[in-house]
Amino acid sequence: MKVTIRKDGFTLIEVLIAILLVGLAIASLVTANSAFTQANGAGVELSTAEFLIEQIRELSAMLPVIDPNTGTSTFGPEAGEALADYDDLDDFHGAIFSPPISADRNALVDLGAYSQQITVENVNASDFEQVVSNHGSFFVQVSVKVFLNTREISSARWLRSLY
Repeated sequence: MKVTIRKDGFTLIEVLIAILLVGLAIASLVTANSAFTQANGAGVELSTAEFLIEQIRELSAMLPVIDPNTGTSTFGPEAGEALADYDDLDDFHGAIFSPPISADRNALVDLGAYSQQITVENVNASDFEQVVSNHGSFFVQVSVKVFLNTREISSARWLRSLY
């Protein structure tokens, strides 16, 4: 009697190696998906922060640098002046808006985890990095920082001239 051995299937070792390779492929895909999700989240945060900076830039673009009523007698908001009454750029010095505000001064409550911090400083006409006394120069630097909870996401600075 002749015994024939059939080799139609996979061996146990071949099956284990196939399972190991499929498992590694799935683990790699899950890791890559996680990295893509994190990168996408960071991009959304940065885009939102840049949007909030642009809101302040648009709001401040048409405001005079010094108060049209009191001139240079006050730097910062005048006593009792609320956001709706801010009539010049230096009124925004030291302002923190949480929730952030839009260019039309409305609170963006859907973005309540974000905040905008604004600094307005006079800078030297020949060295814009050097801060000078209030109303001590024809140039002001506006700085806006955007935070998500307490983590700074983005910041921007720009210059304005009195004239």
